[in-house]
Amino acid sequence: MAMYKSPATKRYVVRLVVLMTAYLVALPVTNWLFKNGNMSGALAYALAVLPALPIIGVFWAVMRLLVEEPDEFIRMLLVRQCLVATGFCLTVMTIWQFLQNFHLLPFGDGGFGAAFFWFLGLGVGALYNKLTVGTAGSCW
Repeated sequence: MAMYKSPATKRYVVRLVVLMTAYLVALPVTNWLFKNGNMSGALAYALAVLPALPIIGVFWAVMRLLVEEPDEFIRMLLVRQCLVATGFCLTVMTIWQFLQNFHLLPFGDGGFGAAFFWFLGLGVGALYNKLTVGTAGSCW
């Protein structure tokens, strides 16, 4: 069976490759500069935010795909997937925060922040679509 590839999906893949490449460059460079440089002040804040920008861009790319996708069924599957991802992320992060508040987990997240759980939730959403509708859309 051929995978569904609309022009919107192809643009999404290009955006994702560009953004993830930027992330894979920004993160180690930022880590290196913080470990080996004397970062402080506004420069430190700007540099610390730098790896977050491509991740924010991925959120934009996913939402752009929702707007640009011409097939209504595929768009519905993507919306369901994003809703499941959002609910999953909010649930995990709420539980995590309460566990931290009651000192059952140390403060800090070790890299497992909201973005990580939202992206993980996209996979949960795809599985939900497959189980309830019979397909995840075959566009990923």
